[in-house]
Amino acid sequence: MKKTILGVPAPPKPDVQDKNDPFYGNLSVKNETLTGVVVKRDISRSATIEWERARFVKKYERYEDRKSRLRVHNPASVDAQVGQRVLVAKTRPISKTKHHVILKVIEDKQ
Repeated sequence: MKKTILGVPAPPKPDVQDKNDPFYGNLSVKNETLTGVVVKRDISRSATIEWERARFVKKYERYEDRKSRLRVHNPASVDAQVGQRVLVAKTRPISKTKHHVILKVIEDKQ
C-alpha cells in the first residue's frame, strides 16, 4: 500500500481487489498529470474524461472551443462518477486504449 502518490493521499481501501489500483495494487504512475471531467463510465472499470481548450482562428480573429477525450482506468478505491472533475496520471499501458489512471476526484457534481 502506498500512502501518497504525487502528493495525493490514499483513499479508503475498497472491498474489491484491483491489481491496477495505484494505491492498493501494483500499478506505478509517472509524473505527468491531467485534469478533466468524466463524461462516460463502463462496467469494466474504465471511464472517458474530456477537457476543453481555446484555439485562436487567425482568419476570423476569434477563439474556438476544442475538446479532447481520453480513456482512463477508474479504480475501485476512487470510483469517479459522471460529471466529476478528476486528476489523472500517466502509467504503463493497461489495455489497448488505456494509458492513464484516475488518482482523485477534485470537484464533485454541482
